[in-house]
Amino acid sequence: MSRNRVTSAEVAKRAGVSQSAVSRTFTPGASASPKTAEKVRRAATELGYRPNVLARAMVSGKSRIIGLVVAYLENQFYPQALEKLSTQLQQRGYHLLIFTADQAMGNVDQVVEEILDYQVDGIIAASVDMSSNLAKRCRAAGVPMVLFNRSQDDPTMSAVTSDNHAGGRKVAEFLLAGGHRKIAHIAGWDETSTQRDREAGFVAALTAAGVPLHARGSGDFTMEKAAEAARAICAADPPDAIFVTNDHMALAVMDTLRFELGLDVPGDVSVVGYDDVPAASWPSYRLTTVRQPANRMVAKTVEILLDQIENATARTRRIAIDGPMILRTSARIPKGWNT
Repeated sequence: MSRNRVTSAEVAKRAGVSQSAVSRTFTPGASASPKTAEKVRRAATELGYRPNVLARAMVSGKSRIIGLVVAYLENQFYPQALEKLSTQLQQRGYHLLIFTADQAMGNVDQVVEEILDYQVDGIIAASVDMSSNLAKRCRAAGVPMVLFNRSQDDPTMSAVTSDNHAGGRKVAEFLLAGGHRKIAHIAGWDETSTQRDREAGFVAALTAAGVPLHARGSGDFTMEKAAEAARAICAADPPDAIFVTNDHMALAVMDTLRFELGLDVPGDVSVVGYDDVPAASWPSYRLTTVRQPANRMVAKTVEILLDQIENATARTRRIAIDGPMILRTSARIPKGWNT
């Protein structure tokens, strides 16, 4: 049986307060005394009242909703990061509206257009690239955007990443110090800034040491293709070490080397990943990797976005946060390196 929705006026009457006091009680960031708020919430519970967030957004012009577009969730790094983003935004009175987009299908712009239809206050783009036209569209709509774990050449777009170039360099220096000389690389999707920067740092350090890249394969950030790349690299002249652009692929590479090709890790081949996802520490993998500083990356992303929303700050900020190497047992550890 249906009934009319309870109004804020009814709650105000039951609580013995003004209607504006009801509004303040349910508006994040607004001030209402603890005594008044308690009376209002008690009356709301008794009457079954819930504030109409969408109506309030239409009046105030602020939805307190942040749209987040992400390319994929298979990589354990992203569910972890999304949980942290959601928690930090909720602490500031905002909520996430999550959309997925397929970069390969080219529907990112379409998805972001849909997000704008929801009158979001801001957008976080995680692991996806935006067209310059879409960036202009967001600016024209007054909706700030921050890239998370991805950067672009557009000078007007803020971005927060780990220091991917430095991370790639650290991996090369680690493997060289361990005596490796037949060093291979399994890349992700070549169009992404994370891939380009990690590989650039890695190859630069090898070149500086006078060691050429032994072999290269592409895993496109998928386990299946990473396994195929591992088979191809080892078919002719197997490497003695492989740097895999992220842990998601590195786990598949380790399984392929050990259980399909019969190689010992790290006895025959050292494997190093990037991200430090939860599975990297599992006893069956113990993957040496570069840790992405997710907590600091999330904190900076939220700081930049909310500064643009609440203070109308237009300044572009590009932040790359250094992350440590986490030494486990998938790679030979050089003498003098601390575990």
